[in-house]
Amino acid sequence: MMIFIGTKQGHSSLSPVSVSTDASSMSPTSSRLKYVSLGVLVLQTTSLVLTMRYSRTLHSEGPRYLASSAVVCAEVLKIVACLLLVFRDQSFSVRALNRVLREEIINKPLLTLKLAIPSGIYTLQNNLLYVALSNLDAATYQVTYQLKILTTALFSVSMLGKRLGIYQWLSLVILMAGIALVQQWPTEVTSVAQQKDLTASSQLMGLLAVLVACFSSGFAGVYFEKILKESKQSVWVRNIQLGVFGLIFGLVGVFVYDGERVLENGLFQGYNNVTWTVVALQALGGLVIAAVIKFADNILKGFATSISIILSTLISYFLLEDFDPTSVFFLGAMLVIAATFLYGYERTPAASKV
Repeated sequence: MMIFIGTKQGHSSLSPVSVSTDASSMSPTSSRLKYVSLGVLVLQTTSLVLTMRYSRTLHSEGPRYLASSAVVCAEVLKIVACLLLVFRDQSFSVRALNRVLREEIINKPLLTLKLAIPSGIYTLQNNLLYVALSNLDAATYQVTYQLKILTTALFSVSMLGKRLGIYQWLSLVILMAGIALVQQWPTEVTSVAQQKDLTASSQLMGLLAVLVACFSSGFAGVYFEKILKESKQSVWVRNIQLGVFGLIFGLVGVFVYDGERVLENGLFQGYNNVTWTVVALQALGGLVIAAVIKFADNILKGFATSISIILSTLISYFLLEDFDPTSVFFLGAMLVIAATFLYGYERTPAASKV
């Protein structure tokens, strides 16, 4: 079995690191925590996608909030949360906190600068996810975004020299087939309002945003994993470094793409409770998962992804009313779910291999 002690999920900047464990040695408490972890994974994955989609389609008076400013706010919140966690790890000593930050960040400028590359890519990715969910329904986005499994696998093979098993290669073929089915036969939009919101051009823009996000996610995750193998920093310190660069890149994006609107209506234009919920989920979601994912193996991660896709489909259809599924979509979704399970499947070897 594999236990993950860190995760890189979409917009998160935590990279997967795995260690082996013996399932028979797990205590009843650990077994219960596994299923608690499953619930947290499903809740975080589903709630972020649905609230982000809802926030981008909510009709209200005044201008809609700027995605670029939401990304900046999320980075600030993530930095503050990580600083508090490091502060806690240092027994709430301000002097110890300053020492750690100085030794791990200021005194290691080359290692810190290396993190500027994945940080910039993650910032781009976070902005692309807003674009995607502004133009695609939550269910189609959820299924298509699983393409990051393929991109991460390919970058792992090319950059880290990893070898994939027969089940993993087969899962990637099934994954491609499922996503092709979902995208080749788009769902029919029934109402006039939906037709206005989900035109062919906007769906194409959403699809392109997801595809670029998948490639950026795969590259940044593998690049970050490569850096992790060269250092032994705390995961919270690494996220402070990523967050600082992400904040810088995010502010540049705000003033380059939305500078005029910020000057006209302010950085927090269009913000409401839903917007702040999205910001909090985006900033803290990855950190929460990092704290619980060590109890979840590959099978439970597959369950979490599958349940999240199903919940997103049901809520998009019944509550958001922006999705009219077809039998072909369900076939594609089932293939994607099967590929997710198959990719994480590991045969028990007769003898351990180093």
